[in-house]
Order: sequence, then C-alpha cells, then structure tokens
Amino acid sequence: MQLALGPLLYYWPRETVFDFYQAMAETPLDIVYLGEAVCSRRHELRQSDWIDIARMLRSAGKQPVMSTMVLLESTSGVADMHKTVRDEEFLIEANDMGAVHNLAGKRAFVAGPQLNLFNADALAWMAGLGASRWVAPLEMRGSDLVLLNAQRPAGLQTEVFAYGRMPLAFSARCFTARHYNLPKDDCGFSCIQHPDGQVLATREGEAFLVLNGIQTQSARIHNLIQDVPQLAAAGVDILRLSPQSQHMAGVIAEFDAARRAAAPDPAALARMHALMPAAACNGYWHGKPGLELVEGAGEVVR
Repeated sequence: MQLALGPLLYYWPRETVFDFYQAMAETPLDIVYLGEAVCSRRHELRQSDWIDIARMLRSAGKQPVMSTMVLLESTSGVADMHKTVRDEEFLIEANDMGAVHNLAGKRAFVAGPQLNLFNADALAWMAGLGASRWVAPLEMRGSDLVLLNAQRPAGLQTEVFAYGRMPLAFSARCFTARHYNLPKDDCGFSCIQHPDGQVLATREGEAFLVLNGIQTQSARIHNLIQDVPQLAAAGVDILRLSPQSQHMAGVIAEFDAARRAAAPDPAALARMHALMPAAACNGYWHGKPGLELVEGAGEVVR
C-alpha cells in the first residue's frame, strides 16, 4: 500500500505551510495532495505557490496531486477551479461535480471523498468519465468497502481516509466567523488562529465537533492503524493521512511501519496517543457510530 497526505484543511501562515511541506518531503509518503480545498477566501498561498511546492515534492520522489474545493460559492471560486483543472502538469483530485465535468473525457483524475460514491454503478460511471482513483466516503463501513472494491472497474485505484479529523460537512455559512460575531465576507481570516480547528463541546463539556471555517469536522481523530492488515487484504491501494499541525512525521512513521509489518502491532494505537490532538475513533469503519473506538486488530464487520 501507498501512503498519501490529504490536502491541508486548515488555514496556516504562509511560512508555516512551506516549512510543513519541506518536512513532508523527508518522510516516506508516496503521494501528496495540495491546494485549497475548503475556503476560497484563504489566500496565504496562491496557485503559483502550490505549484512550486508540488514541483519541490516531485523532485523529492512524491506524486503531487492538486485538489479542487468541495463547495464553490463564488465566481472567484469557480475561476480558481477552472485554473486548477486547466493545469495539465499534475494529476487533479475533483471534489465537486463541476470539476468532474471539466475533466471528464479529457484526462485522468482522482474522484475525491466528498463525491460520495457508495455503489458499484456510481463507481463504474465515474471510472467511465476518466477517474483513475477514487477515495471512499468517510462514513463507509469496512464491510461495504470490501464488497464494492471487489466490483471496481479494472485499473481503478482505491484510497481510504485512514487518519485525521473527518471533514463531515460543508456549509454556505462560516461558523468560525459566526463564533467571532463577524460577517462571513469580513471574517478577518479568523480561522488562522486555530491551526487544528476550533473544538465545539456539548453542554456536558464533551468535545463533539470541530469548526474549521465553512467545514465541520469530527472532534475525535479517525484512526485505522489497527485495521491496516484488513485494508491491505481488501485490496486498498492507498491510505490517506490528513495533515495536523504537530507530530505529522510521527504519524506517518507509524503508518509506514504498519504497512510494512508482517503482523498487526497491538501497541501501535497506544503509541499514537501522544501524537494525536484528540482521542481516537474508528466507529464508521466497524459499522458503529463514528465517534466510537473499536480496539484491537479489527475484524471487518460483514
């Protein structure tokens, strides 16, 4: 299996972003997704900066992939999407149907996780449009993925979101701006103050969700480190790890060890507790509520 780093979902200062990807070039990652996938107002990096980072990573032996935004809300957002898909230097991850429409029949692309491909007919249709890789929806059970993967069209790679806060929803509203009582169009770029998102707790004080601009994430860290052997047995080609502000190289090292191991490591999850900004979960993979954690080397539910 290959390891992929998903697109950066948070808003970090420009120099922080450059330093982060310079560090990622030294890790055993195989694939790195780049570009702004959440909010068109985030302009610390421009398209030319992302291309510079992509070329640096390519020279380090990684496959760069340029991701498009999930929710296009403005003329400028649509223009950015067109600019991304017109660049033929790198593979594109299409995260909305507008990007798929612009790529279909013209060049290979990655069908992103928010396209919600839940059945074999949808997968065959997307492959017919030119998808060379698909990313399974975050809520998909392991047992469903096993069945669907067995029916995938020939040559289509399967990627699974294996680590990170799950991007569960996108909204026309910006919840971070609302928290600061600011209008969305004059948000002061408030989300740059929260390098791993802003935790939202229940009335009982339990961390429940994370606000990240227009995106709502899980508060817990989706972590399939225990399930790597089952993912390999199911024929999954790529594991996606989502960026976080601290200890990302350590997280990558743990998954690199897991994919190379001859047998499951029962201590891997415990070791990762110090690397994660919140508690772990893997409920969706095991057919349970997403915030639950099924411990031990998992059997995929059938």
